[in-house]
Amino acid sequence: MRIVLLFVVCLCVVLAGCASQQAAKEGEKLQYVQTDTGRWLIHDVNRPAPPIITPGTLGTETEAGKAPSDAVVLFDGTDLSQWTSGKGGPAKWIVRDGYMEAVKDSGPVGTKRTFGSCQLHVEFATPSKVTGSSQGRGNSGVFLMDTYEVQVLDSYDNKTYPDGQCAALYGRNVPLVNACRKPGEWQSYDIIFHRPIFKGGKVVRKATFTVFHNGVLVQDHVELQGGTGWNGPHAISNYEPHADRLPIALQDHGNPVKFRNVWVRELAD
Repeated sequence: MRIVLLFVVCLCVVLAGCASQQAAKEGEKLQYVQTDTGRWLIHDVNRPAPPIITPGTLGTETEAGKAPSDAVVLFDGTDLSQWTSGKGGPAKWIVRDGYMEAVKDSGPVGTKRTFGSCQLHVEFATPSKVTGSSQGRGNSGVFLMDTYEVQVLDSYDNKTYPDGQCAALYGRNVPLVNACRKPGEWQSYDIIFHRPIFKGGKVVRKATFTVFHNGVLVQDHVELQGGTGWNGPHAISNYEPHADRLPIALQDHGNPVKFRNVWVRELAD
């Protein structure tokens, strides 16, 4: 009994000492931070600085924007040398006047290079001549890893199901607002994408999307709960294991949607 009592007393003393040490630490100023590059004093001029780049420019109605200096330019308005058809042959889309245009029944185009987590910039324009309605009007899509779709659609005064309108994560997430410009006007997507991670045939980290449509936040660090593949009128695909790097793709949905100034910056997982 004496041994047990002595142990309890000693434990109380230790805990009291730890508590007083913690209180002392809480009263101290935080002067150091632990980072990926080591432990650094706050405002230390010797801490490694980020690389210097030249930022890009915004596009206008008459001129495409320019990519930042550290980006991989996927389409600069001149040719489709960075792209293939969905079947792996030469891309069959039209290139003219600084843009590429989807050709009906030609199939999607995908990048020759593969990517995982990334920042992607795409400028697009739906047809100025309005035909069709709902999903039949200015329909295309931007596919990350050839799998996860940010919908492209003429959603200017065009009613459709909200999880399939412009800037939706198709079938999954409705955009925060409808930021569409008029048909024929140039628009932009800036997409921050972190890929899903699979282990043992199961997803252990889901993909996330942050999307700006014409400079407006429309998807705010959304965790994608599954795939975005159409699986019937009221059904959607689920996650399926795939490679860590896959092409970026643009969809042919039968409408002559235009694209220009496509570039990507790779991000750490």
